[in-house]
Amino acid sequence: MGGGVSRLITLCFVCFQEPPQQILFHIHKYKYEFHVIIVGHCTKVPRNSNLEKLRSGYLFPEISRHESEHLRKNPDASLIRLGIGDTTQPIPDTITLAMAEQVRGLSTIQGYRGYGAEQGNMPLRKTIAGKFYQDMGIKANEIFVSDGAQCDISRLQTLLGSNVTVAVQDPSFPAYIDSSVLVGQAGELEEETGKYGNIIYMNCGPENNFFPDLSTIPRTDIIFLCSPNNPTGHAASWQQLKQLVEFAKANGSIIVHDSAYAAYIRDGSPRSIFAVPGAKEVGLSLQVAIEISSFSKFAGFTGVRLGWTVVPEELLYSNGFPVIKDFNRIVCTCFNGASNIAQAGGLACLSTDGYQDLCKVIDYYMENAKILVDGLTSLGWKVYGGKNAPYIWVHFPGMSSWNVFAEILKKTNIVTIPGRGFGPAGEEYIRVSAFGQRQITLEALRRLNSFL
Repeated sequence: MGGGVSRLITLCFVCFQEPPQQILFHIHKYKYEFHVIIVGHCTKVPRNSNLEKLRSGYLFPEISRHESEHLRKNPDASLIRLGIGDTTQPIPDTITLAMAEQVRGLSTIQGYRGYGAEQGNMPLRKTIAGKFYQDMGIKANEIFVSDGAQCDISRLQTLLGSNVTVAVQDPSFPAYIDSSVLVGQAGELEEETGKYGNIIYMNCGPENNFFPDLSTIPRTDIIFLCSPNNPTGHAASWQQLKQLVEFAKANGSIIVHDSAYAAYIRDGSPRSIFAVPGAKEVGLSLQVAIEISSFSKFAGFTGVRLGWTVVPEELLYSNGFPVIKDFNRIVCTCFNGASNIAQAGGLACLSTDGYQDLCKVIDYYMENAKILVDGLTSLGWKVYGGKNAPYIWVHFPGMSSWNVFAEILKKTNIVTIPGRGFGPAGEEYIRVSAFGQRQITLEALRRLNSFL
C-alpha cells in the first residue's frame, strides 16, 4: 500500500456504530495494510464515559512503551533511564531488618498479625505526627496511613465527588488531572489547548517563579498543589504558601497539598502546608488543607508502598460536617490498611538511626541533581529545579517536548520525560531525574555533551 506500515488490526465489527466498510475506509486512508479477524463478544454494558475522556495512555506507561520500542529497534543499546522518578539506592539495613523481623514473626503464634486498623497502626501514626508535624497542631488520629500518595489522591477524589470545581498547577503530576477525569469533575478535553474544560489550569512557569498568580485564578472548591513540585522542582516559599492559605480561606476552598518530596528541601522552605505562619496561632491551615505524603521517594519505598494523608478535625464542609469523618468512611470502605510489614519499615525509617541513614541517601540523590544542573547549564541549556527536589526542568525554546525526548532517546539512548506530559505549560521542556547511580549520571552528561 504505497510503502505504508504493515499492521495486524483486530476488529469486532458488531461493536462499532459505523458499518465495517466505513471502518476499513478509515484504516485505508492512513495507508495501513490490514487483516481483519472478527473476535470477541460485545455485551450490552456501556463503557464508563469518564474513561472515554482520558487521553490514550497515562504518561509513565507511555514512556515505558517508547523505551521498549527503542530497545526493540536497538537491542544492543545501553539505556540510561533519567525519566520515571524511581529510586535506585538500596534501602538501609536498619529498615529492611525491621521488615524482615516482622515477616519472620508472621510464622509464629506470638508474632502473627492479621488485619490491622484501616487508618494505620497507632505507633506509626504517632511517630509521623511527632516527626513531621511537631508544634503544628496535627494529632495522630488525623493521620491516615496508606499504600502510597498516588492511591490517596484517588481516595480523596472519591471523597470529593464529581460536583466540585478543581484547580491544578500547570505543569503538574498527571494523576491530579486524570483522577479528576475519572470521577467526572473535568468536563470535555479541548483538543486545541490540551486542557479539560472544567479544570482551572494555574500556570506555574519561570515568569511567575513557578507559583500561580492568585489574582488571576477564579474560585474553585479544590486546589491541588505539589511542593516541591513535580516536575519543575520548585519548592513554594513561606510567603507563597501563606498567600495560598489565605486565598483558600477567603474563597472557602480546600487545598490538597502533596508533600511527597518535602525531605529534599534544602533552602528552608516549608515542608508542610501546616507549617505556614499563622497555623499555630489561629489554625488557618488546619481549616483549609489536606496533606498527602509518602515514604516512596523519602525512603526508597516505591516498591514497598507506604504513605499517609492528614485530614485535620477543624476542616469542615459548607454544612459544618467534619471532612475527616467522611474520609475515614472512604478508607474503611475502600481499603483494608497498609501492609503490617511496610508499616514496620515505616517505623524504622523514623527511628534515629533509620532517619540518619535515609538522609545520607537523599544527600546522594541531591548531589546527583547538582551534577546534572551544573553539567546541563554548562552545555548552554536553561535549567530549573534540582535545588529542592531530585528533578531538573530543562527548557528548549520553540521545540516540541516529545520531539526533544525522541531525539535524545534516539541519539544518546537516554530516557527523559517530555514536559508536555505534565500539562500544556510543560511544552518546550523535558524533565530529567536525579534518581540514579553516580557513574550513570556522569555517563549521561558525557553522552549529552557528545550529542550537542
